[in-house]
Parts: sequence; structure tokens; C-alpha cells
Amino acid sequence: MLHIKKRKQGIHRPMVCTPLVGKTTEELQVELQKVVLKKPDLIEWRIDFFSAIGETATVIQTGAWIKAHANGIPILFTRRSIREGGEAIELSEEAVCALYEAMMGAGDIDLIDIELSCPEELKTQLLTSAQKTGKQTILSFHHFSETPSEEAIIAKLKEAELTGGDVGKVAVMPHSVADVLTLIQATQKANELLSIPVVTMSMGEVGALSRLIGGACGSAVTFAIGSDSSAPGQIPIEELNQVLNVIDRSQSKKTTS
Repeated sequence: MLHIKKRKQGIHRPMVCTPLVGKTTEELQVELQKVVLKKPDLIEWRIDFFSAIGETATVIQTGAWIKAHANGIPILFTRRSIREGGEAIELSEEAVCALYEAMMGAGDIDLIDIELSCPEELKTQLLTSAQKTGKQTILSFHHFSETPSEEAIIAKLKEAELTGGDVGKVAVMPHSVADVLTLIQATQKANELLSIPVVTMSMGEVGALSRLIGGACGSAVTFAIGSDSSAPGQIPIEELNQVLNVIDRSQSKKTTS
């Protein structure tokens, strides 16, 4: 079973997650074949990009194909709502919840992303279903216009823990390097305070730095482009791995010197 491990001591290498954003099953098949060759630690299926999102049987069938051809890489199932930067879809929140439950029941996904802004009753329902089916949960918050204060970021991650998520995630939009540093400092403090892993990132070009060094401050996962981007500021996985390799080598030298 997949575990996003939280390693509190020293700089660690975050898990690398690449998105699938194809609009059709055929596009997803081509996309997955490219992504698998690059060997990410996680694959996120962004179902809000999928044109047949309203056809549960098609979603389940496509999910089964993805799982069968993912070469053992765990699958994160995500519907990002339009209120948090996702694609517009015609499904109601109740219908999205039902789709999540159907996918968990089918058994071809390993994790689900639930937004903290999801209606409370549905959020509780999804967390309960995830526990019953043995799926891990990421409780997420995205702010596409600014970077909240350090205290507010930590509070959101704490909310994810108190709500019962296995992982807390916060993504914010910076307007300066100072904003990126705010996110980094909040990540380090949250990683020390919370009992669950945290995943954080600053988006856009300014925030790209956080995707490279977030692991140094306790972010358990970083997102990179395997074929196509799902959020502003994502870096191609090849370039990201080069930087992570340099950080690994520098830390190895430091510990042996």
C-alpha cells in the first residue's frame, strides 16, 4: 500500500507526481505512455479535464486501463473544482461525490483528493468511504489570487489534519519571492507541528522555486510535467529530477564531511 512518508529530519527528496489531463480516453492513453517512461512516484488523474466525466461507466473503464498500464505507479484521483482553479464541469457536488465513491469501489485508484471547501456532509461521506475502501486521502486548499499569511497556511494544513485527512495540501499564488518564502516557512513549521504529511507549493513562474526545494522544508510531494501541465509553474519532470539529484548529492557530501 502506498504511504506518503513524512521524514522530519534533514532534507529529503519529495515524491514526484505527474498529472494526466487528457480530454478523451485515447488522449489519456497516449499521455500515460509518455508519463510512465519518466517513472514518477505518483500519477494524478485530473478527472475535471475528462470530457466523459458524467459517464461513470466510461470513467471506471478508463481508470481500469490507466491502472493496468501505469507500471505499478500509484494513482491519485482528483476533481479540481472551478472555485479552486479546476475546469468547469456540469456535475453537481453530489454527483462528483458519487463518482468518487464509484471509483473507490472499483479499486483502480490509490488516493483521492478532497477539497477542504467541499460541503461538509459530502466531505465526511468521502472520508468515510475512503476509510472503508482503504484509500488514502489528500485534503487540499488552493488560492489562485494570493499567498495567505504564514499563520493562515498552517491553519489550513491543521484543518486537513483535524478533519481526518491522511495528507494536507496547500497551493497558493505568489506575487513576490517574499510570498514564496512565506509558503516555505509555513511548510517547515507545519511539518514540525502536524502528525500527517504536508504538501505545499507556490504556483506560477515566481513560485517554481518552491517545487524544487519544497522537500527541504517538509513538503512530501512535488508536482511536475510528465506530458502536459495541470497547474501554472509546473516544471518538466526531467528538469526537476536533475535539481533533486543535485540536492541529494550535496546533502550526501554534507553528512559525510
